Amino acid sequence: MRKEFSMSNDKITINFTAKYCDSFESLLESEGFRRVVDSYLSRAKQRKTHNFKMLVEALETSNREEIRTILIRSFQMLTIMNVNDIVGYNENFSKLFKDKDAFISLVEDIYSYWRKLERYTVIHNNTVKRGIAAVSFTEANSQFSKLILRLYRIIEKNVIGHMPNVFRQLPAGGNACIMLNNVNWPIPKGYEMLEDIPFIDAISLEPPFITYPKRNTRDGMFTETFANPLSNAKINIDHWFCYPAKIGELIAFLYFHRDFMDHGITLCNLFEMARAEEYRGKKPDVVYLFGAREEGDTLKTVFFDDKENDIMLGYVNHNEAVDYFGYMKKMSLTLHNLIMIKRGYLPIHGAMVNIVLKNGKTANVVIVGDSGAGKSESLEAFRALSEEYVSDMTIVFDDMGSLKEKGGKILGYGTEIGAFVRLDDLDQGYAFKEIDRSIFMNPDKTNARLVMPVSSYKEIVKGYAVDIFLYANNYEKVEAGVKAIEYFETSEAAIEVFKAGARMAKGTTTETGLVKSYFANPFGPAQKQNETDILLDQYFGKLFETGVKVGQIKTCLAIPGLEKDGPRNAALELFEVIRSLEK
Repeated sequence: MRKEFSMSNDKITINFTAKYCDSFESLLESEGFRRVVDSYLSRAKQRKTHNFKMLVEALETSNREEIRTILIRSFQMLTIMNVNDIVGYNENFSKLFKDKDAFISLVEDIYSYWRKLERYTVIHNNTVKRGIAAVSFTEANSQFSKLILRLYRIIEKNVIGHMPNVFRQLPAGGNACIMLNNVNWPIPKGYEMLEDIPFIDAISLEPPFITYPKRNTRDGMFTETFANPLSNAKINIDHWFCYPAKIGELIAFLYFHRDFMDHGITLCNLFEMARAEEYRGKKPDVVYLFGAREEGDTLKTVFFDDKENDIMLGYVNHNEAVDYFGYMKKMSLTLHNLIMIKRGYLPIHGAMVNIVLKNGKTANVVIVGDSGAGKSESLEAFRALSEEYVSDMTIVFDDMGSLKEKGGKILGYGTEIGAFVRLDDLDQGYAFKEIDRSIFMNPDKTNARLVMPVSSYKEIVKGYAVDIFLYANNYEKVEAGVKAIEYFETSEAAIEVFKAGARMAKGTTTETGLVKSYFANPFGPAQKQNETDILLDQYFGKLFETGVKVGQIKTCLAIPGLEKDGPRNAALELFEVIRSLEK
């Protein structure tokens, strides 16, 4: 990003390297401030708001540019004089300040408009710093936020005549500040357009971070293409960023357009950010382009197995339909899973947790299930009951992992350090307990989500021997006297249930009713069923051979009235199973 300020799709990006405002004067004279006020006036004029009518009447013009110029000039004078001094200096401002309450209402409205925008600040680490030479990365955004708060308060003080009695230290700067670096890596033929896109080196978040994507569900499956989709893409490198991620054992370069900046920033709560020394000068395992522009408006969500360059490539074009974090997360995991299948490992769509009970018994439990089956909710039930039953609990994976055979045992490995959790099915008040470290998405809508860190990278790649392997059945009610957990006697019987992947849709996708997905995993195995069939026979045979308990757990998540009690009762029964283990 070369420009000092960009505004697109209700998202603002401020380049601190190009211009860093450290005074009222530099802030009010900046292009960014002018464009924000202009955008506010455009919206107010379109809506015919009371504040805009007041401005038209007071300034005797409806020309937006003239209003903006006078308004910014009034703010500049209000940083050094009160309204009485200003009117005494220039009587042309008398009508604007005639009704002080109306002017304060205008100031509040502009301030609220600014805070409702998604705000991002960037610093280029490998270029000459013009405005932030003496300001560290972590302090830059904080000082900028304080500057805006001080401006807002001094303007109101010089209008009202006194400072407020209550100070609310709201984050008024960037919602997130990112450090950018240019990184050299061996770019293969066909990928040259990615060469100058900067990499994110560090991220500083200002919680609570709340975003409002235009979609809150994901639709369909990602499909394979047999030609490099980058050949059709149009890239403006000033509008692109790359998040270098560690997805399990893989290095992934996740590129995203600035219109999807919220999804790109949210990656830091989901995937471990790779350090520069881990990827500089090296070819990644995964490349993902999210939000590429091309001719036509046909939605493309495709992947390409670039065997020549040994890269798994994901591609989603710029379309409002993909403005949902699920498209960023699930494609990244699909690319990971496709590589796992090629390497002879079995991708698991589910959750794995290492549980240590207070009586000393321990177990590594895997719960398999597609979106809405209750795997994450079961983990939350374990967490809620931890005070009474659990001594320690480590989440290996919350959504996607893989099984590998090592030393005669089946071990589970994770992919993510975070969880993309559905708020609707969590305990009331849980979201507020996590507000200081979570990223919230559409919290006022169905399928509201939060993304929060739940584990460390060291734990997810450690490898835990599987003790209990269960399918999450969310649609069958557990009748009185019937167990929520039941086991399979043969690997064939288990494979039949796991492969069917039946679940009652919960609104996390556009599906409805009882649906099925191959091995409950539309993110890799469903696209490579022949290869996965071989892995299923191999791994389930080994699970039964090594004495792992294989069965299904009825979470009742899709049963009306049992959305909370179902996972809780199943968790209690699972604790009893762990108590009975001989290990």
